[in-house]
Amino acid sequence: MASCKSSIALNLTDRVGSSHPPRVSGEIHVIIGPMFAGKTTSLLRRIRSERNNGRNVAMIKSSKDTRYAIDSVVTHDGVKFPCWALPDLTSFRHNVGEDAYEKLDVIGIDEAQFFEDLYDFCCKAADNDGKTVILSGLDGDYLRKSFGSVLDIIPLADTVTKLTARCEVCGKKAFFTFRKTAATQTELIGGADLYMPVCRQHYVNGQTVVETSRIVLESTSVRHQTTQLSCLEAATAAAA
Repeated sequence: MASCKSSIALNLTDRVGSSHPPRVSGEIHVIIGPMFAGKTTSLLRRIRSERNNGRNVAMIKSSKDTRYAIDSVVTHDGVKFPCWALPDLTSFRHNVGEDAYEKLDVIGIDEAQFFEDLYDFCCKAADNDGKTVILSGLDGDYLRKSFGSVLDIIPLADTVTKLTARCEVCGKKAFFTFRKTAATQTELIGGADLYMPVCRQHYVNGQTVVETSRIVLESTSVRHQTTQLSCLEAATAAAA
């Protein structure tokens, strides 16, 4: 954060007495919420809207996220958008090239909680470089504690959108992410196999959630086995 503040101070000092007009400042928009709240879908919708309006856009995601594709941001519904998969945001400018970076109007960042340099990058991109930054990420981990630097961006943001999912136990609004496994590391990348969105009541009543998850998984397994058996019986009958 200190480096961002220093760059701003230097930038202001350089402008004193300069005949050059200052660069137009950018914007920062934050989309947060639990898993399965549609954060990536909302991000892609806004990025596509910006592109359709004639603005140059680029999408970034963490190289840690290889769930659906390596070089694309993918929603849980399978919607894709090409992206730069990077270990950090600082390397983006070098990777995309100086000329291409200068021509960019909008930068999208998915799964922003995985980038340790998120604050400095967003601050410089919007304040100094005039970029519009739209990012999506988890506001909390499975313990309902701050995840990465996403919440640090809120004081910088022009807008903050908090999305909700649907509780998989009762169907009410879900604000939290429940981890189905006993793993305790903060970063455990996965989808519906590891996580489910829940309301406050069913987050607190975690055992109820675990039991519901077990029943759902067993039911799914039984249906799968029944389908396989039916197909086998049909194939046997046809062969006879």
